[in-house]
Amino acid sequence: MNLICTKSDYMLYLRHPAWLWLKKFDKSKLPPADENTQAMFDAGHDFEQYAESLLPGGIKLGFNNYNEYLSLPARTTQALQNGAEVIFQGRFEAENLTCITDVLFKHPDGSFDLIEIKASTKAKPEHEYDLAFQLLVLEKAGLKIRNIAVMHANKEYVRSGDIDSAQLVGKTDITEKVRSLMSTTLLQVDMAFEVLASKTMPDISPRYINQLGIPDKSTPWLEEWMEIFKGIKGEFDTYSIYNLAYPSPEQLGQLEDLGITTIHKMTEDQALRDKQKVQIRTTKSNQRIIDTEKIKAFLDTFQYPLYFFDYETLSTLVPQFDRYSPYKDYPFQYSLHIIERPGAELQHKEYLHNEVSDPMPGLLAQLKQDIGDTGTVLAWNMSYEKGCNDRMAEMYPEYADFLADLNSRIEDLMTPFAKMWFFDKDFFGSASVKKVLPVLVSELSYKELEVDNGLLARRVWTDTVLNGKDGHNRTEVMYNLRKYCELDTFGMVRILEELRKVI
Repeated sequence: MNLICTKSDYMLYLRHPAWLWLKKFDKSKLPPADENTQAMFDAGHDFEQYAESLLPGGIKLGFNNYNEYLSLPARTTQALQNGAEVIFQGRFEAENLTCITDVLFKHPDGSFDLIEIKASTKAKPEHEYDLAFQLLVLEKAGLKIRNIAVMHANKEYVRSGDIDSAQLVGKTDITEKVRSLMSTTLLQVDMAFEVLASKTMPDISPRYINQLGIPDKSTPWLEEWMEIFKGIKGEFDTYSIYNLAYPSPEQLGQLEDLGITTIHKMTEDQALRDKQKVQIRTTKSNQRIIDTEKIKAFLDTFQYPLYFFDYETLSTLVPQFDRYSPYKDYPFQYSLHIIERPGAELQHKEYLHNEVSDPMPGLLAQLKQDIGDTGTVLAWNMSYEKGCNDRMAEMYPEYADFLADLNSRIEDLMTPFAKMWFFDKDFFGSASVKKVLPVLVSELSYKELEVDNGLLARRVWTDTVLNGKDGHNRTEVMYNLRKYCELDTFGMVRILEELRKVI
């Protein structure tokens, strides 16, 4: 049987060789695509129509089933022979390599521009590797490629009325960057074929993630692979090196080579950052680090009434409403717990938009009623809430003074944990409320909730309210959204109580 390497195969290989092997030989070890991933795919599909509209007269090929996929190369060849100048979703084959191109644009001299449409606001380094594989296939197939580019969203676009495709879609030429990768691509393709031909799974160590060193600030590849890795390895020590805070693949490889399997066996000079040093120290000593003086000084700045505040937001590639821009966060919900004075009964107020309209006018009007003009406002990772407020102030100038005053009173309850004044080994180096809360207040947990994270809240609200899906479950969905956001702020109330106990 001839081995075939697709573009998706190649990109999986670049993530981790074993990722590709598992896809081909043991898919049961790979988690199914979750609904959040599907939502991102759908967003990209929605964006494509606006990018394609800028290239009128194009022929859209593509496929809806396996038989259409198999016939796609012949249909692509036929379209070229018929003189098509723009082809969307054509498929090419050459020397056991195959790829589907988003856009081929033909010049009068017979050369082509190769264009990829991406659901992002810029051309990213991984797009260069994606297009390098496509370029390799196309040139092996005999096509002459002139320019290579990425069409992406223009992050500065502000919607006003109907979507303006010419303003929404940006384009970045990366021809030189892609061509500079061709020798590397040839080598890596050969190595990918070795994986595809092997009956033995490659080493699953996280050290092999992202072999080419593609810059990736948030390291989602490592996070995704760690879930697969842990599933293959089975249960291991809670304080394994694989639960280090923000490790690098290289660091994990070095520890493996030294035979170090747990954080207990590490020394602080093996840490990459201060949080790892403190994680090592607290794990080995089984003692919390608590700087009571700094925590007390921080808490002493708070003034009653105390407000515990949290937003949930929507963020879409194609702006939903006027004044919106791609991938910017706009609140549709808030939770607000209030303590008027020491010893006062805890109050709770909230807003959850439930109509197919811009949430912010209603949210802002309600927030201005619910939150007083004196007292400390506590958020977790306050830059997020303050950023939302700044954005809304620009969009709705009539609320600018109110939002500026609100921002001036916001304090970040995450501070003692982010600055490591309070550090427990079971935070695993994270200052996220989802790591801190279960350790300090064990009876509270996000695990019991149907909606248990912000990305999920965003997706289900968008699907239910804006897209009208799951109408029969709407009441339940809205209840689940309220409970999630409420726990974010009630959790802060309880965390503050615990901080006061330690001082």
